[in-house]
Amino acid sequence: MTLFLSRVRLSRSPSARALAPLLLPSEAGRRRSAAHSLLWSVFADDADRRRDFLWREDNSDGYLTLSARPPIQTDLFQPHEVKEFTPVMAPGDRMEFTLRANATRMKKGGARVDVVMDALHGIPPAMRREKRLALATQAGADWLARQGEKAGFRVLNAVADDYVTAVLPDYRGPRKGQPQFGIIDLVGHLEVTDPEPFLAQLGKGFGRAKAFGCGLMLIRRAP
Repeated sequence: MTLFLSRVRLSRSPSARALAPLLLPSEAGRRRSAAHSLLWSVFADDADRRRDFLWREDNSDGYLTLSARPPIQTDLFQPHEVKEFTPVMAPGDRMEFTLRANATRMKKGGARVDVVMDALHGIPPAMRREKRLALATQAGADWLARQGEKAGFRVLNAVADDYVTAVLPDYRGPRKGQPQFGIIDLVGHLEVTDPEPFLAQLGKGFGRAKAFGCGLMLIRRAP
């Protein structure tokens, strides 16, 4: 299946810029939810369409998407930068990767937990800040290695570049006990062991919370 990697940016027209505070709220949780709705506008070509794209915020004031169809061009956006995503790989190829993910696992008893939150749970609160990234690196690398066992790759190294927690955007209850999910940024190198399942999983994404900008792995061939 052909996939499309696209860069999507809001138009620089005065009318689009006037709407920017509504389309892209400053508060992080609302911004993720708004971005998902905004990107739906260039992929929802049918009322019954199910989401078939991954996305993440791009550092260049826009979004990167990986999709089964090219995004639709509308006046709200600059001309999309679209290219077919058809990498040719062989077993043994090494890739640099960047991944923003909500990494979870099932515990005994059936409870699903964020792997970094779970690792931090046993750490005294006063020590969590200094140990946060080290534990995120270990838990994130272990989680990604498990993903690779099913998805045709082997993790060579992985480091947590960042880890934050986010509140579900529509939550309106008390602050204490509010539902949160973790977002980890992993960077590193992997080795392709089986290209077919690896490419298939790239299109599906990794982890959960894909509606909120998680799951898209960006790759390039390692030097």
